Amino acid sequence: MRSSGMLGGETMTDDAGRARLQRRILGVVVLSQVLGGAGLAAGVTVGALLAQQMFGGEGLSGLPTALFTLGSALAAYLIGRATQRAGRRIGLGLGFAAGGLGAAGVVLAAVGGNIALLLVSLLVYGAGTASNLQARYAGTDLAAPERRGTAISISMVSTTLGAVAGPNLVQPLGAVAEGLGIPALAGPFLLAAAAYLAAGTVLLAMLRPDPFLLAKQLERVRAGTSEAAFSKAPKPGAGAYLGGTVMVLTQMAMIAIMTMTPVHMRAHHHGLAEVGLVIGIHIGAMYLPSLLTGILVDRIGRTPMAIASGVTLLLAGVTAAVAPGDSLPLLILALALLGLGWNFGLIAGTALVVDNTVPANRARVQGALDVLVALAGAAAGGLSGAVVAGSSYAVLALAGGVLALLLIPALLWVRSIKRVSE
Repeated sequence: MRSSGMLGGETMTDDAGRARLQRRILGVVVLSQVLGGAGLAAGVTVGALLAQQMFGGEGLSGLPTALFTLGSALAAYLIGRATQRAGRRIGLGLGFAAGGLGAAGVVLAAVGGNIALLLVSLLVYGAGTASNLQARYAGTDLAAPERRGTAISISMVSTTLGAVAGPNLVQPLGAVAEGLGIPALAGPFLLAAAAYLAAGTVLLAMLRPDPFLLAKQLERVRAGTSEAAFSKAPKPGAGAYLGGTVMVLTQMAMIAIMTMTPVHMRAHHHGLAEVGLVIGIHIGAMYLPSLLTGILVDRIGRTPMAIASGVTLLLAGVTAAVAPGDSLPLLILALALLGLGWNFGLIAGTALVVDNTVPANRARVQGALDVLVALAGAAAGGLSGAVVAGSSYAVLALAGGVLALLLIPALLWVRSIKRVSE
């Protein structure tokens, strides 16, 4: 098959040219994801602890996760709309920049003890999380259909370096922060501000030509339609909604358990270094297996890997529920399984969404579904503290694991209505 297109001075006359450009685009995405991974780790690792310190109790300790996840939802919608009109470079670049400003606001709020500023800043900080997740789509814009799972995985695995390093820098970053007269728990947000702003700069400066705009142009030329006719996008296939369902349920289960694990550990006298270790391993499991997961999603299929996600998340919830509070190895195992199950679900769900959309509607659908994912995470994060305060961490962990099992009937139901393309 031969195709041609030109954007920003770049011409592609055949599949080999498209493949070369895809490799270059992936390189830029990888660099931005390494930086973005360091930024997202701050809220995950110390957000609940900072809230517990500032609010004076654990009842509202899930609020930071809820707020920056809610901010992620709003940002996902805006990024999706901006991308559909102006491309990945603008949408993702500005999203990361907003996340960096939000992280800086959290630091200022902690210094001044300003709760109102903290809440607003956490909301804006969520834009970085949305950008980090939506960057995975940039890797698929020019990928061949049979390589989409692998392309998603390359985008995600590159997050690992920053995401794993971030939690394990909690203690030294805290010491640096204290040396600057900043509360120790705000230290990781200093790193987040710098990392997100750097990721935004990389994308704005280097993501040229824009892969989404180029994919739209190539599709329009292939279809032989006018710009006006091409913009009238068809409805996405049923598989796109199935992919969204997979991502929503895995996000809820993961966020609920992850959010309260640092609080649970501190209540059982684990130090910040141990909390950082557990969350670092958890985030590593979220991203590091991506290359293998992407290959499995492409070769075994989207649906089988989504089912594997539900089973793995159930095992994580059960392990976390039965683990003694002072057992570091079992908590590590539980959070590693939690990250792995999320990884399976996100890559399988993302591939389903890409498979069942076209360039004319893809970014809008991706943004809308990521809004639902973020809102589901916000609800899970916000309720997690109340559940633990009213019952226990074990009850929360079991509930999260059982929730993930809803993936299986959802998958079978949709497949019974219409066979999903795999």
